Amino acid sequence: MRLLIVEDEKRLALSLAKGLMAEGYAVDVVHDGVDGLHRATEGTYDLVILDIMLPGMNGYRVCSTLRAAGHDVPILMLTAKDGEYDEAEGLDTGADDYLTKPFSYVVLVARVKALLRRRAASPSPVHRLGDLKIDTAARRVFRDPDGEGGTEITLTAKEFAVLEQLVLRAGQVVSKGDILDHVWDFAYEGDPNIVEVYVSALRRKLGAALIKTVRGAGYRLEAPR
Repeated sequence: MRLLIVEDEKRLALSLAKGLMAEGYAVDVVHDGVDGLHRATEGTYDLVILDIMLPGMNGYRVCSTLRAAGHDVPILMLTAKDGEYDEAEGLDTGADDYLTKPFSYVVLVARVKALLRRRAASPSPVHRLGDLKIDTAARRVFRDPDGEGGTEITLTAKEFAVLEQLVLRAGQVVSKGDILDHVWDFAYEGDPNIVEVYVSALRRKLGAALIKTVRGAGYRLEAPR
């Protein structure tokens, strides 16, 4: 999942980005409203964390402009204000949720996960593939052949992020470019074959038959037969 943080308090923005990247998300950061609007319009983001008090263009205008242009990306608004009318205005402009500073990082992560679950095609964050149970909310994977809990398979944050992209589109071909866009940061300029390294690691841990290579197109997640 790829997130955009639009926050002019640089220390806060970088702290949030560091924490969310540790959770396995790809995160881009900008510090003013104009850049935030441009990046949100041009990028393929799964969620935007948007401060209200921004230089250049405030968060209300960024949000309303995105909605007027037809962008339905989930938006979590942040503000130092705490009045009920501020919250109402934020939601009226099209924001999906609202968090007042100072806030708990744990609460922010919970809100982010809730918004991403709401956006997902499946109403349940738990996916089953053969004897695997994949919980995209808890970001955990279990080998569970008898439905009684099973044994957890330890994945790194990046490994889970790659798996998540395949799980959310199980049965479909997911290109290497799509995985790079949603798992690695916008500024990533390394070798795109890094995706192959993580797919190989997932095959070793989860089973070689789970992820099929579609030559020239990408990868497809298939339940073992």
